[in-house]
Amino acid sequence: MDIQRQIPASFDRVQGNQYGYNAKQVDDFLQRARVSFEAPTSAARAIKSADVRAVSFDPVKGGYAASGVDAALDRLEDALARLERDELVAERGEEAWLREIGRLAGVLRGRLHRPDGQRFRRPSKPKARSYNTTDVDDLCHELIGYLEEDQPLSVDNVRRAVFRPAVGRDGYEESQVDAFLERAVELMAAID
Repeated sequence: MDIQRQIPASFDRVQGNQYGYNAKQVDDFLQRARVSFEAPTSAARAIKSADVRAVSFDPVKGGYAASGVDAALDRLEDALARLERDELVAERGEEAWLREIGRLAGVLRGRLHRPDGQRFRRPSKPKARSYNTTDVDDLCHELIGYLEEDQPLSVDNVRRAVFRPAVGRDGYEESQVDAFLERAVELMAAID
């Protein structure tokens, strides 16, 4: 796998009065990812697909344009997920990988098959930001189609899902939905 195809040498910057990602933080993270790929034994700590999913960068004026960095991170995450799958299969066999996929799919299905409007917690604070339940439930239906009916769904559609805002108990708790979608992305990246 060629890491240079996953991560460009540089990114476009936003205008000096606009906010973008902190270039030093992005460059440092991606350099660590390169070392993890090219010389894994010399890496202080190998970068995993979960690390890519969880990384965030401080906003700074004149920083890197988020769209370019996000697209590179998506490709990197997919490449790392494939590498992790291949390593697991090489170490423990394809059955171990299939068991892990089955376990994760089972966890997701449990929540996906809850009734509409009841899949996730409602915020306890009356004015807390939340996600529109219909929007989230619609994406859950697409995930059911993907997992159980072989319907096409791009992992990028799940990564980039945007839900209309709701307030308090009118919507689903954002943090719980976000955590669930991270697991869905993890599964989809491992499968595809």
